[in-house]
Amino acid sequence: MTFNPDEIKEITVQELKSLKDKKADFQLIDVREKKEYDLAEIGGLLIPLAEILNHADQIDKTKQVVVHCRSGRRSANAILELQRKFGFTNLFNLKGGIIAWSQEIDPSIPEY
Repeated sequence: MTFNPDEIKEITVQELKSLKDKKADFQLIDVREKKEYDLAEIGGLLIPLAEILNHADQIDKTKQVVVHCRSGRRSANAILELQRKFGFTNLFNLKGGIIAWSQEIDPSIPEY
């Protein structure tokens, strides 16, 4: 099976919660801007989208990496760029982003 760098794997907020609850060995990357992170965050390493290619060395290639933003669009773009430029095959987009997390998992996380 060959890997298509234009293919984006997704994970639901329920699947992410399960990973967190199990204390699974994965990495969470937030590609929003710092001011958004300061408003609402669910943990993870903040690497804004505009800086993601310059900080690819901070992203683990050996375990599952979940990338998220507000709605899932910026994180999908980040994943495409990382896959095309650096050959990542272990990146998962958080479907619905932090909005879905707030609506379905933790309503104490503000929507904005």
